[in-house]
Amino acid sequence: LASLMPVMDQTTVITNAELKMANSAGNHATANSSFLTATLAKRTEGNDYVLSTSIDQMIAKQIGRDTQIPSLELGTDLIAMVGNCDNGYACVYQNNLSWSSPTNPLPTEADPRVIFERLFGDGGSAKDRQSELRKNRSILDWVTEDMASLQRKLGSGDRTKVTEYIDSVREVERRIQKAEQQAGEAVLPDLDRPASVPAAWEDHVKLMFDLQVLALQADITRVTTFQMARETSTRTYPQIGVPEPHHPTSHHSNDPEKLAKLAKINAYHVSLFAYFLNKLKATPDGDGSLLDHSTYMIGSGLGNPSLHNHTNLPCVVVGGHKGGRHIKYAEPAPMANVHLTLLEKAGIHKESWSDSTGHIEDLL
Repeated sequence: LASLMPVMDQTTVITNAELKMANSAGNHATANSSFLTATLAKRTEGNDYVLSTSIDQMIAKQIGRDTQIPSLELGTDLIAMVGNCDNGYACVYQNNLSWSSPTNPLPTEADPRVIFERLFGDGGSAKDRQSELRKNRSILDWVTEDMASLQRKLGSGDRTKVTEYIDSVREVERRIQKAEQQAGEAVLPDLDRPASVPAAWEDHVKLMFDLQVLALQADITRVTTFQMARETSTRTYPQIGVPEPHHPTSHHSNDPEKLAKLAKINAYHVSLFAYFLNKLKATPDGDGSLLDHSTYMIGSGLGNPSLHNHTNLPCVVVGGHKGGRHIKYAEPAPMANVHLTLLEKAGIHKESWSDSTGHIEDLL
């Protein structure tokens, strides 16, 4: 967690949380599906899947009603990479974090261009926009006149803020266009990767985080989920000295070398999350920063991946003004307590949630 030190005063580490509901034959599918639901998924490989509404979607219905996009569901793995199912559980459980109802999973989007156009696409039909993009025009050129009109009505301070925001949007679009150009010039293009996905995974992750910051900053959405790495991922990390696939590495059987490599992967993931948090902290919002007015959770539905258990789960909550804490339960406590508390922070008052035993007062 060393990379979180710049935001440690807004960080709470929770130790010994568990997801009893995830205990089943399909431990990878249930680890993912219960992470935001604390619910055991119906075991099926068909389309008759059933789970429950995830807490992010409950929060989106509460605070996202007046935004352009109630919630964003993002990932880095693409459709061609997500074909596996888990011991009788449909792939949908393993590949989606967000559920708007017990029978409606919300698919993640991994293509930055698709997300960018969803956030900022305006003016003309989709065909018109694609035609202009092929001419290397910025999608923002479609709304330049509206922005100029808006800026004339603002004071100098607000005009500066709008200009800085537009510059940030243009920079993100420039990176997407660069990725598209590089893909077009590749001798052997990656057919599984859309043109706007950067070749380097770290660049892809950072671009997805930057898109979230832009969306939050403009109040286009107030709720985001991001699946940085899906269950049973075979991604390799040669850039940090781990050329072996993630999933086999996580099956460490207490082998010191594998444990060291798994720790490297985990620290790497957290460092990328820290990149996002630092951006939020540096982004003004009202009387503070975006991080001051946000709450984010990072973690996993698996504790010891070698044992496929769902106890002593990694869980870190960041944001607001309460932090610098380590909440360590003497006995395993339901992850549903974290869920219940996050719902309360969003203004959703519930006496209980799944197998919860109460709110976590230090988080409120």
